[in-house]
Amino acid sequence: MEKLPAQMTVVGISKPGGPEVLIPETRALPVPGPGEILVKVLAAGVNRPDVAQRSGAYPPPPGASDLPGLEIAGEVVALGAGAVRHKLGDKVMSLVAGGGYAQYCIAQDAQAMAVPPALSMQEAGAIPETLMTVWHNVFERGALKSGETLLIHGGSSGIGTMAIQLAKALGSKVIVTVGSKDKADACTKLGADLAINYKTEDFVEATKKATNGAGANVILDMVGGDYIDRNYDAAAVDGRIVQIAFLSGTPKATV
Repeated sequence: MEKLPAQMTVVGISKPGGPEVLIPETRALPVPGPGEILVKVLAAGVNRPDVAQRSGAYPPPPGASDLPGLEIAGEVVALGAGAVRHKLGDKVMSLVAGGGYAQYCIAQDAQAMAVPPALSMQEAGAIPETLMTVWHNVFERGALKSGETLLIHGGSSGIGTMAIQLAKALGSKVIVTVGSKDKADACTKLGADLAINYKTEDFVEATKKATNGAGANVILDMVGGDYIDRNYDAAAVDGRIVQIAFLSGTPKATV
């Protein structure tokens, strides 16, 4: 293993704004604590929270890094006490609590995953945030099964495109809502069975028609607003509605 430097280059946010406010900074190398690993970052994903944080609309939670970057891929270069799942030199990808826009980043040993041989580091760096979100919410919370229908709002988003591919790979029918023909085409190219333009179509009616009146078994919603009540109409009997964000309206305590 190479000798670790005392300092590293990171990408910080100088002030709220566009991409131009991202600037290189020099900071001390982080030290992994109990159950943590230090990863030399070879690739980091860009997600909606990073863009929101840069614009000043998404402050990091208490105790988290002030640097953007919620997913990384790289090489394990240091181990904290009790970190036994990975060893030095392992290639890993991981969800992190910020700090991914840096040469080195702390990750949880138990949370980091080995990079599959078929993936490049760039591909691996764009997987953990969306994959973990989709797997937990669609397949664990929503309990989507092969043969069932999944309705995804925001089908062309990072979460949406990951959900399309995973659901299709596991044998489900996929319906998405999008806001343009280009987005509809992108989703169907990824495997979506039906793309509904919410600007020109009623997604409730279109979903019912596509399922012979049955409705969607699982609905993944990151929009909120008036979609909340309409989702009940689009859902099948015993359907599951998983709300993961509110891009419009006010969250309801009962959802």
